Amino acid sequence: MIPTFPLRLLGKHLLAPGIAHLSFQRADGRALDFIPGQFIQIHLSGRDGQPTKRSYSLATIHDHALGPGEAVDIAVSYVPGGTATAMFEALREGDELQASGPFGRFCLLPDDANRRYLLVATGTGVTPYRSMLPLLEQAIVQRGVEVALLFGARSEQELIYADDFRAVAARHPGRFRFMPCYSREFFDAAGPDARRGYVTDQLAELAPNPEDDIAYLCGNPDMVDAAFAALKGFGLPVPRIRREKYLSGK
Repeated sequence: MIPTFPLRLLGKHLLAPGIAHLSFQRADGRALDFIPGQFIQIHLSGRDGQPTKRSYSLATIHDHALGPGEAVDIAVSYVPGGTATAMFEALREGDELQASGPFGRFCLLPDDANRRYLLVATGTGVTPYRSMLPLLEQAIVQRGVEVALLFGARSEQELIYADDFRAVAARHPGRFRFMPCYSREFFDAAGPDARRGYVTDQLAELAPNPEDDIAYLCGNPDMVDAAFAALKGFGLPVPRIRREKYLSGK
């Protein structure tokens, strides 16, 4: 049986319509250190009363070994009628739930020797990239890498954590490109790297190179599959395309 630990809610707020940011701390006084890109599982009772779990990437901007009492952040998509959604909506500051982890290998690797990272996301699939920001900045400074983040949303209102990504882009002009892709309502003030359409429509512009690039894909499963096929078409070897699919479970 997977060991669990208690998380106590510190606070929550809406990031976008139907998407909430929740901040916890371990209630047992221990640290939850993790590798940026990993996820935790929240344990709850399903509709049938049986134990079930939901997985959430950690959104905490991770720039050091996390210590006891530090925040554990996640982003949650609310699904109408969903069991997990009802639980999160009912949580109040100080309430506790059970979690396990961290898990997963959707992480930057210490032996990466690429020239550029292509990060592609839709919806809450952008969450692990937020936690990776310090490591990405470190790679920019120490290895001279470039980063292009394609983030697909229907409108600016749904572009969660955009301020964090724009701040990094401002600190590293020409090295970190934040490219919001609007599928419905284009935001004229988004800057020169904003694009109309889907993230998969923009891959050709970036000219993926099998010698230089490592790609990360996270979000809607259809997007992940389409981007994976496109990147293979550009010649990227499968080991250089790292994927994680997000499903909004009820």
